[in-house]
Amino acid sequence: MFAVIKTGGKQYVVKEGDVVEVEKLGLDAGGKLLFDQVLLLDDGGQTAVGTPLVEGAVVLAEVLETFKDDKVLVFKKKRRKQFRRTRGHRQILTKVKIAKIFPDRAIVPADALVVEKAPVPPVPKTPAAEAPAKAAPKAAAPAKKPAPKAPAKAKAEKPKAGTAKDKAAAKPKAAKAKK
Repeated sequence: MFAVIKTGGKQYVVKEGDVVEVEKLGLDAGGKLLFDQVLLLDDGGQTAVGTPLVEGAVVLAEVLETFKDDKVLVFKKKRRKQFRRTRGHRQILTKVKIAKIFPDRAIVPADALVVEKAPVPPVPKTPAAEAPAKAAPKAAAPAKKPAPKAPAKAKAEKPKAGTAKDKAAAKPKAAKAKK
């Protein structure tokens, strides 16, 4: 008998006795959990495909350990631009052992039901969602007039033709013309 379960946004093909590394779960080693998102169930003779889940099917698992995966290096480069960046990342995973696959939740033993469900990751709150929870804002203050703009700086004037630099440049030409 095998099943396809969904956890951490990924799908895993599991059978009894398998050890699977899944995305981090909030349980300590020795904890038990039920995976209730079963997408497919096969007992050798019949196959039950969920739409999207198989009704009542659960998978009992035991947490073995939580650990960090191998480092994954991310290298970015833009050619001819002198841009190179190297970053590393280690994903936190949880190793679980599949204890039993139950096609119907009604046949799960009572002692197995006293386990924690697979935790669902919290949805990140946006600033807009938090705004109604705060107290109403105070009465709006009268709008202030915008400050007058500072006068624009005058553009630098071009040097006039009669400057000392021009006169110095003109003298050698005049001297050459006299010869």
